[in-house]
Amino acid sequence: MPKKPAKVPVHRAPPPQQVRIIGGAWKRTPLPVLDALGLRPTPDRVRETVFNWIDHLWGRNWAGAACLDLYAGSGALGFEAASRGALAVTMIDAHTPVVRQLEAVKDKLKADNVTILRADALASAQQFALRGQHYQLVFLDPPYNQDLLARTLPLCAALLAEGGLVYAEAGAALPFAPDNGGAVPDWLAPWELVRADKAGVVFFHLLKLREKAA
Repeated sequence: MPKKPAKVPVHRAPPPQQVRIIGGAWKRTPLPVLDALGLRPTPDRVRETVFNWIDHLWGRNWAGAACLDLYAGSGALGFEAASRGALAVTMIDAHTPVVRQLEAVKDKLKADNVTILRADALASAQQFALRGQHYQLVFLDPPYNQDLLARTLPLCAALLAEGGLVYAEAGAALPFAPDNGGAVPDWLAPWELVRADKAGVVFFHLLKLREKAA
């Protein structure tokens, strides 16, 4: 009898990496992460901590909150805010495949309070400020080691509504207390640290603008 041809192993692509929505209407909903683009979504436990901070400050009342996610990536931060009842969430990302994925998730969730734009984060922040748009919460989770926080955070001062918050994630603690005893850098000087923590290599911060002296 002729030998059966040897089976050729089938190499299936691994399932996409996922994060999940922590709370709100879409709790436990998985969000896919596009590995090919090297996205680095905010870990679940970090988001849980951060949103607990905000819930405490806001009394769990998201109803009037307009949120801006300038480096949306997987959408983990923006969809989390939308899930918890934010009035409106605008997500910005410059990469077409990422935007398509975000739009697919929005459609799946029927997230009418979410707007997704393919655009540059810095240019968008400048345009929104010129239009006089204001947000109660701005998410900044840019790629590490590209000095993007130092370039983006100053633009957020004009975007925040009174009492607004900025979430900033980085690969190192923000230099509110420089190791060399020097001055806080100019780009950080207008800001006050509300809360901060570290999880693995992720340093995360909640900021607000310092009150101006009378």
